[in-house]
Parts: sequence; structure tokens; C-alpha cells
Amino acid sequence: MDDLEKAILLVYEPSAADPGLRAQAMAFCEQAKADPSALFRLCLDRLHRSPLVPVQFWCLQALHDVLVLRYSSIPPADLPLLRSSLICLASDRPLPHSSPPFLRNKLAQVLATLIRLEYPTLWPSPFLHLLPRLPSAEPLAVDMFARLLVALDDDLLSQDYPRSPEEVAAASRVKDSMRHQCVPQIARHWFDAVSLYRSSAAALAAAALDTMKRYVSWIDITLVANDAFIPLLFDLILAPGSPEQLRSAAAGCVLAIVLKRMDPRSKFALLRRLRVNQVFADADLVLKLVTLITGYASEALECYKKLGSEEIEGPFSLELLEEALPSVFYVMQNCEEVDSGNVVDFLSDYVSTMKSPSQQQVAYLGQILEVIRVQICYDPAYRSNLNIPDKIGREEEDQMSERRKELFTLFRSVCRVVPDVTQLFIRTLLANALSSSEMSVEEVEAALTLFYRYGETVSEEAIRTGGGLLGELIPMLLLARFSCHLHRVVALVYLETVSRYIKFVQENVQYIPHVLAAFLDERGIHHPNLNVSRRASYLFMRAVKLLKAKLVPFLDTILQSLQDTVAHFTSVDWMSKELKCSGSEDGSQTFEAIGLLLGMEDVLPEKQSEYLAAFLNPLCQQVKALLLDSKVQELEESSAKVVALQQIIMALNALSKGFNERLVIGSRPMVGIMFKQTLDVVLQILVMFPNIKPLRNKITSFLHRMVDILGTSIFPCLHVALKQLLVENEPKDMVDFLLLINQLICKFDTSVGSLLEEIFPAIASRLFVFLSSDAFSSGSGANTEEIRELQELQRMLYTFLHVMATHDLSSVFLAPNCKGYLDAIMRLLLLTSCTHKDMLLRKLLLFGEIVLAQKVMYEKFGDAFIIHFLSKGLPAAHCPQDLAEQYYQKLQIFQQGNDIKTLKSFYQSLIENLKQHQNGSFVFR
Repeated sequence: MDDLEKAILLVYEPSAADPGLRAQAMAFCEQAKADPSALFRLCLDRLHRSPLVPVQFWCLQALHDVLVLRYSSIPPADLPLLRSSLICLASDRPLPHSSPPFLRNKLAQVLATLIRLEYPTLWPSPFLHLLPRLPSAEPLAVDMFARLLVALDDDLLSQDYPRSPEEVAAASRVKDSMRHQCVPQIARHWFDAVSLYRSSAAALAAAALDTMKRYVSWIDITLVANDAFIPLLFDLILAPGSPEQLRSAAAGCVLAIVLKRMDPRSKFALLRRLRVNQVFADADLVLKLVTLITGYASEALECYKKLGSEEIEGPFSLELLEEALPSVFYVMQNCEEVDSGNVVDFLSDYVSTMKSPSQQQVAYLGQILEVIRVQICYDPAYRSNLNIPDKIGREEEDQMSERRKELFTLFRSVCRVVPDVTQLFIRTLLANALSSSEMSVEEVEAALTLFYRYGETVSEEAIRTGGGLLGELIPMLLLARFSCHLHRVVALVYLETVSRYIKFVQENVQYIPHVLAAFLDERGIHHPNLNVSRRASYLFMRAVKLLKAKLVPFLDTILQSLQDTVAHFTSVDWMSKELKCSGSEDGSQTFEAIGLLLGMEDVLPEKQSEYLAAFLNPLCQQVKALLLDSKVQELEESSAKVVALQQIIMALNALSKGFNERLVIGSRPMVGIMFKQTLDVVLQILVMFPNIKPLRNKITSFLHRMVDILGTSIFPCLHVALKQLLVENEPKDMVDFLLLINQLICKFDTSVGSLLEEIFPAIASRLFVFLSSDAFSSGSGANTEEIRELQELQRMLYTFLHVMATHDLSSVFLAPNCKGYLDAIMRLLLLTSCTHKDMLLRKLLLFGEIVLAQKVMYEKFGDAFIIHFLSKGLPAAHCPQDLAEQYYQKLQIFQQGNDIKTLKSFYQSLIENLKQHQNGSFVFR
């Protein structure tokens, strides 16, 4: 062992030496690569003499690096030796049988690289040297030739990998030369190698077939699709004792032949010659050759699409396709490894070809429906994970949701082609699920899901009238009680499906008791699973919105059924993890449904008041009890009492959604009195705990509802409410507060003038604290959540000012206790209109507010305002005298003709001029 070999061993076995010695070894090896000529001789010598695998691999890697990175620096005189030596290693004196596969692969890669660089111009004969030796060569040489063709395909010829333009050109050059020179001989070699070694060395025969599969796409198809090869390939596929490796390799070659691009008539003739139908006859074989089955079916479909209208080929192409379909169905139902996406695409493509399906095609469509049913079934292994969803269950649901998307697209296609067949299929599924206690959770869920999805394909008219079999299926659904109804996924899809077809009940009122039972009994709101119960609450609310007046005769039944649910809502432990993570469907929709029912004028006034009091009074009593108990202790946001109060306010808010101002104030004033009393109770929470934000948010939301339904009768409550909402509020709270004020202004116009005069100073002072000149930092923290909240508050302020101006409330700015803030507001508006980076804030809306404010001041102070503005305001902004005079003229014209649009347009141009004079940074001082 010389120094180079010792160094190579140290490089490849780092644990055998200290880092310093290994670094020296690496440097020594790199030095040996300096001279390409010397390196060639060194590597070729070691490849023939050294028995050490690491040394042989280093030599091959060094040769590969030189060819790839420094080919142009190789002396031309050295190349003949390199060519002949590599050919010798690949044929006459191959690497020993004990050589590991990676070493032979590396030799093949080096030889393939040299062929890519030189064939055929500089080196026209590599294949002419190798091929004549193969018939009598040892198995090692046959193996080496297969590896060479694989390496050539991987590194250059295959189109499965992205290639540079130079590589594409090189691949075309090599392919063209091989076609003219040696491809027929290579094809003959494949046949001979498979025939010779199929019994004695199946792996070697399979290697030859795997190579052939790679080359079929670009060689003459007659070289492999002929009377010699086809029988050989199918003999390997069909022979009972054929090794799986060999059978799979043969099937891969047949698939490559099937997928070969050609015109449809040639492809049709080719498919008819193949004996794939013999594979269809063996169910076990079908499952072993899934890719061949689906690939063949896809190509048969393409032939039918292109030739189906032909008088001669059309019927035969359809026959060819339909011969493959049962095997495709069998694969989808019984093989877990199949790429279902490709098969679903194929089936969708097949269904799309149907216009008026034949009896046979109708039968196939029925089988497609069964395939879909099987594919959308959950794995029973996840049953418990899906019932009470954990991480595994949620992941399975997400994955199934993705898998089902294409299957549902296919299902809709089938529904459109054969709706009657689909209805019969669903009826059979439902009947089986109801009659058999052994039908699994997964099967029942799949049956209901398909019925639900069928509703997407029919018109609302068909649902209302029960068209087709729907008149039978929907009542069957409403009366259904499955043995596995307690499972979450079954219960949820059942309720969704009932909701999907609820319009049938709208037209067929005799089924109202059944639909109510579905929502209110243990299948719905009283289901033991909280997720199901809450979803049922939401869906019941939607059903009430639709059926509404038709439910009045059942009001007693409904309310009695919901008594325990209502009590549970306000007494449950809302701090539990399960409830805190439940999302937007929090159960309050039950109260909303009750409110929708009680808020109808069809309900007798006495009954309405009685029912409403039965819900409002207990909730108000709970609030009073909680407040009384809380007086002696400080409450934290996360305390159970605060959460309970939030839930009560949510319930009251939801209950009020069924009522409107016309009923509450007009036709049923007693209802208005009850809601007013309820609001008084709720506001006690705000008085006691004005700084607990979750409570303040819920109360603000409730106030919005009360403004909608109580009208002006809410005024006595507003002073207390608005005062408390301004206590210790932050920018986000102020946004919510201004939204409420804007609602009051839009609803009551000038009627809230006195109220605004009272609270405007508090509003303005808080706003100027938040929106001070240094509030919007331009430093590294400028994009923080706090800055975004301030920006939102700024936008809301301008909306608030605009709402005041457009509802004849500009005079509030001039009230004695408010006019002190007017100058600051004007400055802020002008500054924003000129410098703010958000163009939405700089639009004409702001100019309109400014102009309206100036109009009010001109009306109030007359020429004194103009003199002050022209002599002090505009000069301070460096406004040229001519512009100031034009402004005065425009303002006078405005007062005469009230043309605010013209004045606003001029004022905008004035501001733009001032902005240019001050480089975009002017401000009134």
C-alpha cells in the first residue's frame, strides 16, 4: 500500500485518524489531481491493480470530476487510453463480481459522461466495441452494459428531469446517432439477455428489461412491439412461477409500449395486438400490476375519445375501453397503493364522454358510484380519534377532506349523467344502513355524505317538490335513527344533510315534527357530543329562519324541549379546555333561534310576553346574583364569574336578534319595556367593572342591538353607558366606541346633538392623547400591533367627523364646551390631507369635512372668520396672496349658491399648491 492509497483510506474513514492527519491526507489527494495526464495514468493503474474499494471509487470519482470540470484541459493524446481502458473495464476485464453496486454504477457514470462529451464526433465506436462482446460475455459484462444505459439515461437522455439547452442538444445528438448506429442491436441484446437469464439470473434479466423500459419512448416501436418481444413479455407476466421482480419489469416494458406517443389509429392497432385482456382475467394479477392496468385504460380512453365517432374504429375502441373498466374498478376498491388521483381523473374523463349512456355504461356508472363510496370511507382504525377529535383525528379529517375533493367532482359528474341511478344507489345505501345494525360508522357516514353531496346537483325546485326519489329519500332521512348515531362524524353529517334538504319541509309541512325532532332530540342539540350539540344549535337557528311562521303551532314543544339546554348554557364551566377551544359555534345560536321564534307578530302578545319573560328574567337574575357576589372581591378577566357574565350577555344579545324596532316600540311595547329593563341590568355590569375588556366588548355589542330595536327609548341609558365606555379605554376600545357613536348618529341624526355636545370633549381629549404628534413612530417598531391600532383609530376618527358633518351635526364643534378642540381638529385634518402616506385618508372626503367646518364658522362668525383666516391662517402656511384672494372669492360664491363641490375642488388645489411650497411638510402653526 503506497502513500496515495493510505491517504485515500484516511479520507474515506475519518474515524480512523485525528483531524489534522486527515486534513493532510485530503491535501495529498487533491495534489494528486493537479495534472490530468498523470492523474489518468495513476487512476487507470490503480483500477486494474488495487483490490481496495475506497481506492477504486476515489479513482473513478477523480476521473469523473476531470471529465465534467476540466475536459478542455485534457491533452488529446491521453484520450484514446482513457477510452480503451474504460471500455475494457466495462467488458473484457470487468470489475470483479465482489465489487459493490455503487462502484459499478460509478464506472457506468464515468463512461456515460465520456460518451456524452465525445459521441459520435470524437468517439464514434463505444457501442460498436461493447455490443459484439455481449452475446458471449459473462453476466458481469451484461450487468455493466445495463448500468451504462441507465447512467446515460439518468444523466442525459431522460426527459423526466430538467435539462439545460446544452444538455437537450447533447441528448438529441446522442439519440440520433444511436438510432442510426446501434439501437436495433441493443434491442436484440435485450431480447437475448432476457431469454438467456430469465431462469438462471432473474435479477439480470429484470435489469435488461428496466433498461429497455427507459428507451422505448424514443426508439422505433417496432423494435420492441413485435412478434418476438410481445409474447416474451406476456409469458413473463402470466407465467405462474415467474419471479415478481421479473414480472414487474416485464409489465413496466408493456406499459412503456402502451404509453408510446403515436397517432390514434396506430395506438388503437397497437393496443388491440397486446394481450392485456389476459391480465384482466386474473384478479390477483390485476392487483400486482395496478400501474399497467390504469395506464392501459387511460390510453384506451384517449383512443375512444379520438376515434369514437368513426364508423369502423369507434365501436371497437369503445369495446377496448370497456374491457378494461372492471379491472380499474377492482383496483380502486381493493388496492391501497393505487394512485387514486390518476384513476379518479381517468374516471372523470370517461364520464365526460357520455351523452346518452348505453345500458352497459349505466352499469359501469353504478360501479363508479360504488368506487366513490369505498374511497370516501374513513379507515376504522381512526374511529375513536374521530369521535373525540385529537391531533391524529384532526389530521385524518384534513387528509380525507383533500382526498374527497376530486371524488366529489367525479360524483357530481355521474349525478348529472344518470340522476335516477344515483338516487337509487343512495336509497339502497340508506335502506341498508337503517336495516342493519352491523353497518359500520364509516359506511353510514359515507352514505349520508353522498346524499348530502347529491343535494349540490339538484335544483331548489326539485328539493322543494321532492322530485324523483327525493320525495321518498328525504322523509326516510328525517325519520332515520342509525345504530351508530352517537358517533360524532355520523351525527354531524346527518344534521348537515337534513339542513341541505330543509326546503322540502317548507313545502311539505307535515314533516315539521320530524325535522324538529331531528334537531332537538339526541340526534341534534341533545347529542352527548358537545361539537355535535353546538353545530345542531347553529343549524337549528338556520332552519328557524327558513320555516319561521310555520313553526308557531309548535312553539310550546320547541321551548319545552330547549329548557334544559338554555339552563345548561348559563351554568356550564366555561373555563374548561374543551369549551374554550370550541370556536364560533358556542351554543348561543339556540337563543338566537328562540328569539327568531318569539319575535314574530304571529305569536299572540300575551304568549310572547310570557315566553320572553321566561327567558329574560332568569338571565337577569343570574346577572344580579353574580354582581352581588362580586362586590366583595376584585374580578380578573379570566375568572369564572367574568366568563359566566359574558355568556349571559351573549345569550341576551342572540335572543334580541329576532326582534325589530317596529314590533318592540310599535305593536308590542311591553316587549320593549322588558328589553329596556334588561339593558338596565346589563349596564350595571359596566358600572361595576368598566375596565374588564371582555365584558366591555360584549356589552358594546349588546348596545348595538338595543340601539336597533329600542329606538329613542334607549336615550336615558346612553349617558351612563357612553360615560363608562370611555373609562380607561385604549385605541382599540376607542374604535369600538366610535362605531357605536356612528351608529347612533346615522340612526337618530340631530336627535343626538345634545348628547354629542356633552360627550364630545371627552372623546376629543382621549383621541388627541392617542393621536399625538409622536404617536406614529418611524423607528424599528413602526409596524407593531400598537401602531396598526392607532392607524385604525385615525381612520375611524375621520369617519366619525364625516358622519357628524353629513348628518347636520357640525354645529356641535361650535358648542361652548367643544369649540376649544376645533382648531386642533382642523390642523389634524389638514396635516393628514397633505402628508399621510395612505391615499385613502387623503381623498376628497377630508376636504369635504374641512369645507363643511369652514362653512359653519363662516355662518357663525361672518367676515370676522374670513379676515382671521386670510390675515393669519393662510399667511402662516406661506400661501401666496393671489391664492388667498381666489379662496375668498370661492367662499363667497359658495355662500350664494351653496356649490360645495366647486369649493371643495378649489380647496384641494389650494392645499396641493401649499404642499409644493412647503415640500410636502407644511402645517398650520
